Amino acid sequence: MPSKIKLIIGLANPGERYAPTRHNAGAWFIEQLAGDASFQLETKLKCYMAKVTLGSSGPVLLAIPSSYMNVSGLAVRAISQYYKIQADEILVAHDEIDLPPGTIKIKEDGGHGGHNGLRDIFKHLGTQRFWRLRIGVGRPTHSGEVENYVLKAPNKQDKEEIDSALYRAEHVIPNLLQGDFQGAMNYLHTQNQLENSASKN
Repeated sequence: MPSKIKLIIGLANPGERYAPTRHNAGAWFIEQLAGDASFQLETKLKCYMAKVTLGSSGPVLLAIPSSYMNVSGLAVRAISQYYKIQADEILVAHDEIDLPPGTIKIKEDGGHGGHNGLRDIFKHLGTQRFWRLRIGVGRPTHSGEVENYVLKAPNKQDKEEIDSALYRAEHVIPNLLQGDFQGAMNYLHTQNQLENSASKN
């Protein structure tokens, strides 16, 4: 029987300074999913958390780590241990420089691609086999500029494309809560192709 997502956690750096930056795209998605639900600081779990019901799939935990990006794994491990959630029941939403703004993909397993948040989750979970929502933010012209790039806000056009992708991703969350990962991936793949075609015309 396929796993079902029980925890969706969005990676970010804490504080107003970082809130509008590309590196916080995962938290943007969590805040969007939460809607009017309020987040509570769970000190022992090292995160801000809300429990919401999305569609008819029952409740799901939404979380944003309260610590910096490079120690995100502390929160993921604490939550998974406390609620007895397996790695393949976790969806980590994060910024992805290898995808252009407006593109969003779901994958399980694989490397961290230099993302310090994912790197720390690997360390603390002891596995790479969890689901990721890869939110395209684009990459800078020069590889040496990556750190500064992700710690800056996107321009207006890029932000609009990222926001559009996040709304498309919200559409497939019920699939993920029911264990229909293939259906979710197929939908996003089709939507990404449509967006790419539209941007070229």
